[in-house]
Amino acid sequence: MKKVIDWIDERIPMTATYNKHVGQYPTPKNFNFWYFFGSLALLVLVNQILTGIWLTMNYVPSAEGAFASVEYIMRDVEYGWLLRYMHSTGASAFFVVIYLHMFRGVLYGSYQKPRELLWIFGMLIFLVLMAEAFMGYLLPWGQMSYWGAQVIISLFGAIPVIGDDLTLWIRGDYVVSGATLNRFFALHVIALPLVLVVLVFLHIIALHEVGSNNPDGIEIKKNKGPDGWPVDGIPFHPYYTVKDIFGTAAFLIVFCYVLFFMPEGGGYFLEPPNFEAANPLKTPEHIAPVWYFTPFYAILRAVPDKLFGVIGMGAAIVVLFFLPWLDRCKVKSVRYRSLVHKLNIAQFVVCFVALGVLGALPAGPVETNLARLFSLGYFGFFVLLFVYSKNEKCKPVPERVTG
Repeated sequence: MKKVIDWIDERIPMTATYNKHVGQYPTPKNFNFWYFFGSLALLVLVNQILTGIWLTMNYVPSAEGAFASVEYIMRDVEYGWLLRYMHSTGASAFFVVIYLHMFRGVLYGSYQKPRELLWIFGMLIFLVLMAEAFMGYLLPWGQMSYWGAQVIISLFGAIPVIGDDLTLWIRGDYVVSGATLNRFFALHVIALPLVLVVLVFLHIIALHEVGSNNPDGIEIKKNKGPDGWPVDGIPFHPYYTVKDIFGTAAFLIVFCYVLFFMPEGGGYFLEPPNFEAANPLKTPEHIAPVWYFTPFYAILRAVPDKLFGVIGMGAAIVVLFFLPWLDRCKVKSVRYRSLVHKLNIAQFVVCFVALGVLGALPAGPVETNLARLFSLGYFGFFVLLFVYSKNEKCKPVPERVTG
C-alpha cells in the first residue's frame, strides 16, 4: 500500500494536500457548537448531489410528464419516496445549516480582515444556492411550483428597459411552460451544481489560507512556538474530525426524525397545493415561496411599488456582501464587543425571523405594516453597524484563546 501511495505522491501531491488541509491543518483549540455547521453544510451538499442524481434517473423534464414522474418515483420506484424526501428535506436542512453558519460568522466577526474574500465566497455560495433552490422548486410541476415561478419570474419585468425581454428570456416562452421547465432542469442539475462545487472548493481553500477564526476572534498564527506551530492550535485531525462526527450524529438524528415522521414539515417543506398537478387556469388561494425565501419575500411585499420592492429584496441580499467594510471595529468577537453591538445583532435576528413568518402569511394591512417595520430593522442593522463600529468601546481582547 505504501508503494502505491508513494507512486501516486510522485505524480500528484495527495499526502501533502491531505496534511495541509486535514491532517496537519492548525485549528484553534476553542471551537464550540457554532463550528459544526461548516462541515454539516458539506454533508448536506453531498446528500443533495447524490439524491439528485438518483432522482433524475426517473424524472421526466417535460410539462406533460414531470408531475406524473414524481408520482411514479414516490409510488413505484423502489425507495423512491425515501430519495425524494431526502432531497426535499435536505433542501430545507441546507438552508437551516447555511443560515446558522452565516450567523456564526456575524457573531464572531469571521468576515473581518483577513477573511473578506472568504466571506464573499460564502455569500456567492448562498446566492447560487438560492438560485439552485428556486430552479429545483419548479421541477415537481405542482400548483405552488408553477404559480410560485410565475410570480417570481414576473418580478424581473419591473426592471426598466430590459425587464420584459429578460422575463421572456428566463421563461423561454410567453408563459411558464415546458420550455421553462426544461431550462430550469438543465440549470438545476448541471450548471448550478458545478458552480456551487467550485465555489465551495474556493471557500475551503481561502479558509485554509488565512486560517480559521475562533470564538475569541484571536489570530492564532500570530503566536507560534519554537517549532512554528501555533501555541493555541491543535491539528484538525483527529480532534475536530471526532467532534464533527458527534455533531453529524446529532444532526442526522434530527434530520431522520423529520424525514420519516414529518417530511412535509407541516406544509413548510412541501406545501399541500404542490401535491396537485400544475394548472394554469386555477390559481392557489395563497401563493408564497418556500420558508427559506420568505424573509426576502416579505421585504418585497412591504414596498408598495413593484420596482422598488424588487430593489429592496435584492438589496437585502447584496448588503450582506459589504459586511466586512460596514463593520469598522478592530475587535471581531461579540464576546468583547459593546452592548450596543449585541443589542443590534439581537434586533437583527428578531427582524429576520419575523420577516420569515410574515412572508409565509397572506398579505393583510397588519402584516404589511409589520413587514415594513421589521424591514427597517433589518436594514437598520447595517446602517447602525457602520455608524457606531468605528469608535466602539470594546472590552480588552486577551493575547491567548480562553477556551
